[in-house]
Parts: sequence; structure tokens; C-alpha cells
Amino acid sequence: MKLDADIRAILDLHGKLSRPAAQVDRTVDLFSTGLDSQAVVNVMLAIEERFDFEFPEDKLNRETFASIEAIASVVQASLQSVWPSPKP
Repeated sequence: MKLDADIRAILDLHGKLSRPAAQVDRTVDLFSTGLDSQAVVNVMLAIEERFDFEFPEDKLNRETFASIEAIASVVQASLQSVWPSPKP
């Protein structure tokens, strides 16, 4: 998945994880791998820049950044609300 790959690359640059993001299952708690509040802010800003959107205010919480899967879900939903799929 391209989205997961982009998120993993951002986590490698900004997440302060104890191991490469490629070695982290998408459901693993990122906070248990070294992600902290300062890193969350850096990851959030990098994701917003990469995908050209802003995280909704109600998604600025620990749950959103708990795993690669959780981040991807919020990013995907946000992008779809900005750029909805064309109707057949």
C-alpha cells in the first residue's frame, strides 16, 4: 500500500521509533516503539505537508497516532472527504 509506505517513511524521519517502521506491523502500538508527544507533532506536520490536508481537530488525539493502521485510516478518510471518488 502506497499510503502505508509514505506513513512509514515519515515515521522513520520523525517518529523516533526504536526500529525501522518497515519492521513495525501496521497494528502495533507506536507509543510502545518509541513514539512520544513531540514526535507525534512532527509526524502530524509531515503527513499534513505530504498529503496537503489538515488533520480534523477531533482526530488530534493519541488514538489517531496509535498505529500505522490508525494513521492511515484517518488520512484516507480525510483525503476522501476532500477528494471524493467520482461517481460512476
